[in-house]
Amino acid sequence: MIYLKLFISFFKIGLFTFGGGYAMLPLIEKEVMNNKWMELDELVNFVAVSESTPGPFAVNVSTYVGSVVGGVFGAISATLGVVLPSFIIILLLAKCYGKFKESKIVNGCMNGLHPAVVGLIAAAALSIGKSVFRISTETIVSSSGALTSIGIIIVAIFMLYKKSNPIWVICVSGLIGIVSGYLLE
Repeated sequence: MIYLKLFISFFKIGLFTFGGGYAMLPLIEKEVMNNKWMELDELVNFVAVSESTPGPFAVNVSTYVGSVVGGVFGAISATLGVVLPSFIIILLLAKCYGKFKESKIVNGCMNGLHPAVVGLIAAAALSIGKSVFRISTETIVSSSGALTSIGIIIVAIFMLYKKSNPIWVICVSGLIGIVSGYLLE
């Protein structure tokens, strides 16, 4: 039964999310937390790992969640669930796109979806950011871990602004984290 639940949960995520893996993060987080499949910290850790591994982000995360919840068959169920809607939709769109590519309705819909995707990504960043910084309304951001995280974010943004390869951004960020771990303990 867990395999069907994983498949349906990730099928819904794949079906109702436009914009790729990052736009899926709020929905993935909601499903994982509502079903109590893992703790938020564990999910956040794997989001970071997914960034540094090859393959589509959504596939990596769904495969991981599925494997934690249901082993190999859970991983297969969750991965098929998240991929199948896109596969079906792309097949249908490819078949029909030539007829509708000049449509004002289609162009308007796409123009409306772009800002929504940015909003979903921003919501995911805020949600994960809360876990990274462990900020509550009663605390002040003064811990060395929070300062290190802020520093890493600044370095990553600067490197991406300078068009650095994302692999270098990940490597430098990881190195800063390792060095700060040794220096701050």
